[in-house]
Amino acid sequence: MHRLTVLALAAALPLCGAEKGKWVSLFDGKTLKGWAVHSGTASYKAEKGAILGTAVLGSPNSFLCTEKEYGDFILEFEVLVDNELNSGVQVRSQFAKEALVFKLEDQGKTIQRKIPADRVYGYQVEIAAGARGASGNVYDEARRARFLDDFSNKPAARAAFQNSQWNKYRIVCQGDSLRTWVNGVPAADIKDSLTARGIIGLQVHQIPKDKFKPYQVRFRKLRIKELP
Repeated sequence: MHRLTVLALAAALPLCGAEKGKWVSLFDGKTLKGWAVHSGTASYKAEKGAILGTAVLGSPNSFLCTEKEYGDFILEFEVLVDNELNSGVQVRSQFAKEALVFKLEDQGKTIQRKIPADRVYGYQVEIAAGARGASGNVYDEARRARFLDDFSNKPAARAAFQNSQWNKYRIVCQGDSLRTWVNGVPAADIKDSLTARGIIGLQVHQIPKDKFKPYQVRFRKLRIKELP
């Protein structure tokens, strides 16, 4: 992975998190206390011990985000998603407090991208129907706009996600290392230093108007352990 340099100003959030070395639940099972919606207008609510996200007509990508930031950590959760809905979990991410312009070097090219205020950007761990073979990969949301790992030689990772059932994710961020597992199968393993700390966000992807239905995604057993 090539080293990247961000030339635009990135929004900063307060630095705070869970007690290091102990598992802490991110969801109390009943309310969305400690979370806030950014970027879009998808519906989020607590239902039957899970966070239920529902697509809304005309909404761009939406993210239910922690109010706290995290740097080095282990994050675990389970997810159940409609096969037609793309989703993901943001880690070490930010939301733009005002419109931003990114200018960065990536794979020998200069990328310049403008994002509006409140747009979430950063590392996203992919959640998608098994046929796509991308679940567990790390996508750079609203920045480089590409996957950061190559799954072409990872058949086990491409086949790990199971449609129409709960899937267990494990994400480890430590230093410049980001690693993921889907149902116990190793998936992404990258080194990238563009962002060292940020919020966690649960995505409901936008749905094209001509294909819209109120597709849903559910998250449960969200817990985090901060690492020294």
